[in-house]
Amino acid sequence: MKFRLDHVVIAVGDLGEAVEGYRALGFTVVIGGRHPGRTSHNALVVFEDGSYLELIAWTAPGPAERWYNEHARHGDGYMDFALVPGDTGQAIAEARARGLTLDGPIDGGRVRPDGQQLKWQTGRQATFDLPFLCGDVTPRPLRVPEGALRKHANGVTGIATLAVAVRDLGASVARYRALLGDDTASGQEVGSPVVRRGTGLRMATVRLGATSILLMAPSGSGTSPALGEVVTRLATRGEGPVGMVLRAPGGKLRVLDRVLAKGALVEIAP
Repeated sequence: MKFRLDHVVIAVGDLGEAVEGYRALGFTVVIGGRHPGRTSHNALVVFEDGSYLELIAWTAPGPAERWYNEHARHGDGYMDFALVPGDTGQAIAEARARGLTLDGPIDGGRVRPDGQQLKWQTGRQATFDLPFLCGDVTPRPLRVPEGALRKHANGVTGIATLAVAVRDLGASVARYRALLGDDTASGQEVGSPVVRRGTGLRMATVRLGATSILLMAPSGSGTSPALGEVVTRLATRGEGPVGMVLRAPGGKLRVLDRVLAKGALVEIAP
């Protein structure tokens, strides 16, 4: 598979408070470190499937950073998400050849609390219905810890579904096809838009192996809670993540305390 879900970004005002909140929800949280040249620092919740949640905050104003400005305007909650490509430069070049606008490769990095310096390259999206790309230069296990840190008291093993609010579902589907290309043989597929009756939503599913990205756009009238979340997201933060389902084999279906989750709508499902 050329792409898989890398991480979901949740912006918070107080990193220490967010760490304690996610630990109270049964997650193992590891301090990630600081980003050189920026005012941000982070903590990670890493899952057995290799995906993770990034809790990001700022130690000082960072008006040159989009995420900082978005958080300053809208407060805690979902900010962005990333896919990890097989080769960042190649993925960007191929997406551009299919007509998609992407900036990059852009060099990035982080310094862990133990002094280890991490390096990666990103491809940045022009529209935020899409993920950005994040490919490692230093070995990925340095950025995404392995072993016991991937075990969680609440039993979560990975991200099953990430829901993304979009304005124009047809346009978003076309952009995902331009980003990902055709790789259905490996379990990567961009589905066609469908109307979910009674929900007031049109949806399309992007499959990346065992993880799905569910694109959701308002479509006429409806009263479903999901429609309310999508409409609110589009009216405030604009396009982007609106909720996720975490996989916990043998567990019970439940929605996590949204205060402890720092505004993020998170459901745990077997």
